[in-house]
Amino acid sequence: MKKTVKIGTRASLLAVTQSTWVKNQIESQYPDTTVELVKITTRGDKILDVPLAKVGGKGLFVKEIEDALAAGRVDLAVHSMKDVPSDLPEGLQVAVIPPRETPFDAFICNGETTLDELPAGARIGTSSLRRKAQLAALRPDLVIEDLRGNLDTRLRKLDEGQYDAIILAGAGLNRLGLQQRIASLFTPEQMLPAIGQGSLGIELRIADDELLAGMQFLHDPKTAITVAAERAFLLRLEGGCQVPIGAHAVLNDDTVTLTGLIAAVDGTRILREQQSAPMKQAVKLGRSLAETLLDRGGRAILDQVYQETRP
Repeated sequence: MKKTVKIGTRASLLAVTQSTWVKNQIESQYPDTTVELVKITTRGDKILDVPLAKVGGKGLFVKEIEDALAAGRVDLAVHSMKDVPSDLPEGLQVAVIPPRETPFDAFICNGETTLDELPAGARIGTSSLRRKAQLAALRPDLVIEDLRGNLDTRLRKLDEGQYDAIILAGAGLNRLGLQQRIASLFTPEQMLPAIGQGSLGIELRIADDELLAGMQFLHDPKTAITVAAERAFLLRLEGGCQVPIGAHAVLNDDTVTLTGLIAAVDGTRILREQQSAPMKQAVKLGRSLAETLLDRGGRAILDQVYQETRP
């Protein structure tokens, strides 16, 4: 392992917390190595007054970090995998994926109310088209409003009364020690998560063999298999984190079961399918499931989504 390792990270509280965990793991494994966090502001962090779906482009929360990695200004990058586009820049790889936190979305409100108990017309905040579509299908009587900002900013807006409830990734709340804010987690039957949600990805330069070998102690093969199936699904659909696409893979023994979804933004049409395959065929499974949903009408839904959200 190198004597000094620089980690590229977003400057948000959650991103720094995740990167600090990686830093601590490296320094514990290699006591002679010093790890430095390099905070980098991404395009997605700068544009806070526009819904994510209308910003356009992929890699809104990773591109500037990847640029620093490719240029050698940092040695590795720590991402939330749900933010990482399915196609990576030349010369870079996400080759280390630690064990996954919960992949599911969390319902947060001030009080003990559940989603079912919210009154008609209640305001619920989320910036995700995927969540909006599935919420609209579950509760078409709610008012779903855009919610931007870092995790702590979104919680503050809820506490200030700007929303009656909000939806966040359960993994982020857990990693920040804010489990007590979670009223409930959505089941995958209620709401499929984003591709890779709950998992971290450590991105490195392909040519950096020494660092890759040194980082393997953090890699979890089981998580990598399920994430690979989900990302193959996303890649075939040519989608990004701003598109109403969801997927969740589960590994039981040597079998991967993948559930995928393509939805209309207003939730009036949701296509959902599940397929299984041996774990060695995880990538093929993701592509197969995507093809099935496209053939069932998913292609027309996605064409409409892109038309509606084009900047």
